[in-house]
Amino acid sequence: MNNLFRRIAFKNAQLAKGVICCGVGLLTPLLSAAQDYPSRSIRMVVPYVTGGATDIVGRLMAQRMSESLGQQIVVDNRGGGASITGTDAVVKSAADGYTLLYGNIALGANPGLFPKIPYDASRDLAPISEVVTMPTVLVVHPSIPVRSVKALITLAKSKPRLLNYGSAGNGSVNHLTMEVFASVAGIDMVHVPYRGGGPAFIDLMGGQLSLMFATVVASAQYVKEGRLIGLGMSGAKRSPVLPQLPTLNESGLPNFDVVEWHLLAAPAHTPSSILEKLNAEIGKALQRPEVKDRIVALGADAVGSTVREAGEFLNREISRWNKTISQAHIKVAD
Repeated sequence: MNNLFRRIAFKNAQLAKGVICCGVGLLTPLLSAAQDYPSRSIRMVVPYVTGGATDIVGRLMAQRMSESLGQQIVVDNRGGGASITGTDAVVKSAADGYTLLYGNIALGANPGLFPKIPYDASRDLAPISEVVTMPTVLVVHPSIPVRSVKALITLAKSKPRLLNYGSAGNGSVNHLTMEVFASVAGIDMVHVPYRGGGPAFIDLMGGQLSLMFATVVASAQYVKEGRLIGLGMSGAKRSPVLPQLPTLNESGLPNFDVVEWHLLAAPAHTPSSILEKLNAEIGKALQRPEVKDRIVALGADAVGSTVREAGEFLNREISRWNKTISQAHIKVAD
């Protein structure tokens, strides 16, 4: 009987040893890959067409990180579907650090806007770092007879659905900011979604649209020239690029603070060592004087964060926008 117990104990020990060795064998390639990372070019998906604020800042970060990492980061624009198409492509990619997502506020808002998203951003993405925040400018075409936020609200209340506003698409910062504005102000306007902020801005300049929340970089020069009328800033503070424009808070809408934000992420289960390395590269890029200057010129603020903070931030934003979308009855246009 003792011999039987000894044989069973020996077999169990051999089995345990095999499992441990197998586990180490599986883990070794992952550790090696993380240590050698990156050994080839990286694809950064921007889920929008070229030329918008997300694309501009994403390309800026890709260029500076490429120089530091010694491997090229290739920007892949996957526009359409309210950024869902491009994000889904990243979610379905290998979790090896060679496919990244340069996303924005839509990551937080889309779960509340679209009931059938093919992924769960909080579960299927591994946030790496916050990058920038960016307020937008409330601008109207000069043909609209208003020169203040108060006058705009008065006009919109007197003639519901007379005014139309453009956006870069459902779930974009232009859309979300205007819907929050309309809800707080108690007005009703017509939403005209476009496939990108550029086409919407062109129609605003041409008078086909009444107003929109536009990026500082797109609108500042036209506001200064009087070709568009700037009414206010969406963020909590005035922009150094357009210091004459009050915030919406200053214009009579207490606690109004809606800004674009950008976040770099990877597919879930990407090794933590790779996430931390990329996080450090984002931090270094944001400290470079030429990057800081460019970000300020865009009317944005550099943020940066730890990997953990980025994950917590995304979860907070998803929760925040779920609540805001429900309370403001924000709907997506066809």
